[in-house]
Amino acid sequence: MISFVLGVEDLADTRFAVSPLQETVLSLRVLRDPGLSALHLPWHRSVLPRLGTLDTELLTSLVGRRHLLPDFLTPRPERFAPAFDDELAIARQTSLDLVRRDLLAPHAPGPLPEALRDATATDAKVVRLTATLCEVLGRYWERAIKPMWPQIRLTLEADMTYRARQLAKGGARLLFSDMHPNLRWHDGVLHIDEVTGEHRITAAGRGLLLIPSVFAHKPAPPHPPGRSTGAGIPQPCSSDALGPDIAP
Repeated sequence: MISFVLGVEDLADTRFAVSPLQETVLSLRVLRDPGLSALHLPWHRSVLPRLGTLDTELLTSLVGRRHLLPDFLTPRPERFAPAFDDELAIARQTSLDLVRRDLLAPHAPGPLPEALRDATATDAKVVRLTATLCEVLGRYWERAIKPMWPQIRLTLEADMTYRARQLAKGGARLLFSDMHPNLRWHDGVLHIDEVTGEHRITAAGRGLLLIPSVFAHKPAPPHPPGRSTGAGIPQPCSSDALGPDIAP
């Protein structure tokens, strides 16, 4: 369980953001395991022919045990709607130590997939691997997510409207009450159940950032969660927002 201790200032600084890079990376879970959600089967069937010779083995190797993903590929959005290329540029600048740790962590304690073996090699090979990952992710975005991004963004913004209405009507308790069964709000603490490890994080005025996603199947804070500059939590879109007309 992860617990975020949120003060008055943190609740006052509750914000929303959309992240095209995060949606791209989260979609890799469905690419690897289409049975993860029946909702995404039409997207999976439609996208496979468009991928062509793209290195999908490298992409799906990023998905680890319990569907964990490397955190450096999902940087916290610094504004409401950053461009994909801007977010990818931030990921490219990640230090080598963090790249190594973030590629190893999703697969621990097991071995790395063969496609990621260079993560434990020399600095030069880690640099090349990072560049290759970002290049392939960029091409995957162009083929798999960008064509549907207008629809996806409409879905994400519809979810934000719904959440903002919940917050206005009933405060934090109503905001989190139907977000996901794994989320609980009690006495100023946001608890996230069924996640890896036990952590208690005090936001200490850094605020709360909620990032709706059409590909998240449960809340997915960074691992370890304390690395973020604030509580940034990707969370599934509500059923009110994710309807059949605009779902990917």
